Amino acid sequence: MEQINEQDGRPDNASTLVNWTRRVEESSSLDWFARALRPAADALIASPGRRYVLHGTWLGHAVHPVLTDLPIGFWTSTNVLDLVGGRQSRPAARRLLALGVLSAVPTVATGVAEWATTGQREKRVGVVHAAANAVALGLYAASYSARSRDRHAQGVALALAGSATATVGGYLGGHLTAVRKVSSRHPGFEPRPA
Repeated sequence: MEQINEQDGRPDNASTLVNWTRRVEESSSLDWFARALRPAADALIASPGRRYVLHGTWLGHAVHPVLTDLPIGFWTSTNVLDLVGGRQSRPAARRLLALGVLSAVPTVATGVAEWATTGQREKRVGVVHAAANAVALGLYAASYSARSRDRHAQGVALALAGSATATVGGYLGGHLTAVRKVSSRHPGFEPRPA
């Protein structure tokens, strides 16, 4: 049975990852970054038509989680080809890497649109989620650049570092969706009064 801390009502045996995530949620030092990003996020969804598209209202729910499968899939496939595909798979790995970088653009736009309508706690996590994913995107872009200069080993190392960094971003994105229920949805899915 779980022991509950009498001061804050939380389980005493929470995992390190849960405790770290809670600290991110409670870190007021992240508010500065959220305030700095807020005008760009608000401008992105200022147009009702853009908001309709970026929030996925046309789809019935948030489009951001759906789009994340594209860069993640492309980059994971790159990593697999790098590790087990051999020399003949290098051109395919490079193309998949480029597709991941390109598909990250609409994925970021939809993520910023979702972030714009969240609460303070979720904004803090979103800032760290975005920072981790921005670093991952930079590492993947650097990997593509290294491969373009025939520095394959360096490109592989950069892509693997990108994968590790994207995993942190993915964990936080999963936390926002699964735990904090950050997700836009079509009004037709709202509960009806009894």
